[in-house]
Amino acid sequence: MSLTPVSWHSTGLGESDVQPTRTELHWRLGLLLLGLAMLYLPTFADLARTVWASDEQGHGPIILSVSLWLIWRKRDQLLNLPSVHGGAGAWGLLAFALVVYLLGRTQAVLLFEVGSLSLLLTGLLLLFWGRPGLALMAFPLLFLLFMIPLPGALVATVTGPLKSGVSAVAEFLLFHAGYPVGRSGVVLSVGPYQLLVADACAGLSSLFTLEALGLLYLNLMQHSAPLRNLALAILIVPISFLANVVRVMILVLVTYHYGDAAGQGFVHSFAGMVLFIVGLFMMLAVDALLGRWLPAAKPVDGGLR
Repeated sequence: MSLTPVSWHSTGLGESDVQPTRTELHWRLGLLLLGLAMLYLPTFADLARTVWASDEQGHGPIILSVSLWLIWRKRDQLLNLPSVHGGAGAWGLLAFALVVYLLGRTQAVLLFEVGSLSLLLTGLLLLFWGRPGLALMAFPLLFLLFMIPLPGALVATVTGPLKSGVSAVAEFLLFHAGYPVGRSGVVLSVGPYQLLVADACAGLSSLFTLEALGLLYLNLMQHSAPLRNLALAILIVPISFLANVVRVMILVLVTYHYGDAAGQGFVHSFAGMVLFIVGLFMMLAVDALLGRWLPAAKPVDGGLR
C-alpha cells in the first residue's frame, strides 16, 4: 500500500481561500471601532463645545447618531459578506483620508477634519469587504456627510436669499390673513414688535437638516418606483422652504398675541422642533399624493432593510 501526497490546490483549500470565522470578524470590527473612536473622539469633543452648541449646526449629533444606527442595523449583513483583501486603491484611499484628517486637525479646518471620517470608513469597507461592503453601507456614508460643518462663505452666500424669501412669503401670508405685518429686508414688524429672521430660523443649515431628514425617510420607505423616489427627493427642497416659513409665522403670531418675552422664550426654542414636525408631515402628505399619481410602490425584499 502506498500513500499519495495530497495537494492543497487539488482540494481547493488554498490558504487564500480560507475565510475568517465570525469571532475573528467581530474582533477585527471591534478593533477598528476602537481605533476610530480614539482618533475622532477629540474631534467630537471639540465640536460639542463649539459648533454643535450653536443653533445653526445643532443637528450634528443627531446626524452622527442616526448614521451609527444605520450602520449598526446592517452589521450582520456586513459580517456575512465574504472577506476580501483590499488592493492598492483601498490602501491609497485610507492614506489620503488620514492625510486629510491630519491637515484638518492641525490647521483647524473642520471641513477636512470631519469630512475625513466618511473617506476613512469608505477605505476600510473596500479594504475588508470590497465593493459589496461599500454598496451595503452606501447610504449611511452618504448620510454622514450631512454632519460636516458647512463652510462659512457658502452659508453666508446662500443664507441671505433664503432668509429674504422666507420673510417675504411669511409676510405675504400673514398680511392676507389680516395681521398688521410689514417687512424691511429680513426684519418683520407686527404690531409694536420687530423680529429679525435669523440664520437659524431660515438659513442654509435648517434646509440642509431637512434635506437629510427627507433622504432618511426615502431610505426607510424603500419605494420600488424610481420616479416616486426621484420626485420626492426633488420636492424635499420646497418642502424645507415651506417648513421654514411656517416656523417664522408661528414665532410672529406668538409674539403678536403673547408678547416679545413669549416669542423669544421657550416657544422660540421649541420652534426648531416644530420645523422638523411640519417638514415630516409635509413629506408624508406629498408622498401619499405621489403614491396615487405614480405607479404603486411596494417595499423592497418584503419590508425595511
